[in-house]
Amino acid sequence: MQPIPGYKIYYRIRKFLVGRIIKECGEGVVVKDKAYFGSGNNLCVGSRTQLGQNCKFQGPVRLGNDVIMGPDSVLMGITHDVSRLDIPMNDPDLVPIEKEVVIGNDVWIGTKVVILPGVEIGSHSIVGAGAVVTKSFPEYAIIGGVPAKQIGSRLPTGEEQLTYG
Repeated sequence: MQPIPGYKIYYRIRKFLVGRIIKECGEGVVVKDKAYFGSGNNLCVGSRTQLGQNCKFQGPVRLGNDVIMGPDSVLMGITHDVSRLDIPMNDPDLVPIEKEVVIGNDVWIGTKVVILPGVEIGSHSIVGAGAVVTKSFPEYAIIGGVPAKQIGSRLPTGEEQLTYG
């Protein structure tokens, strides 16, 4: 699907506005329509990164440089405290738990990906469409599935790759 005529103007306007809302905003950031980041005070976006159409960020999220994101992706850096059985989870007095999501440089996040609190995705990785990422992955990983697992590597065969437990 091609952008509408004059799309570059809309990208500049959105980037200008977003740059005044979020915690950190690099150069050349592209913000597609309907991106949601609440107050933005916990969102850091690296240079030349693209925030996908209808994406959603909550809690602390750090995106590296050159990240591209498909539409409808969700990055959640916040969760509920499920250890307190004496307080309902929807109680406004229950303090949410923040666990920063960190996305490295040069990462492709596919359409409708969900990345949960505390996850780190290493640089140069690919997260396939529809993946639900519940744990961290190393650099150069190709990630997919529900729950997500490493299904490949972008490294040439024979090169070493670090793995997370």
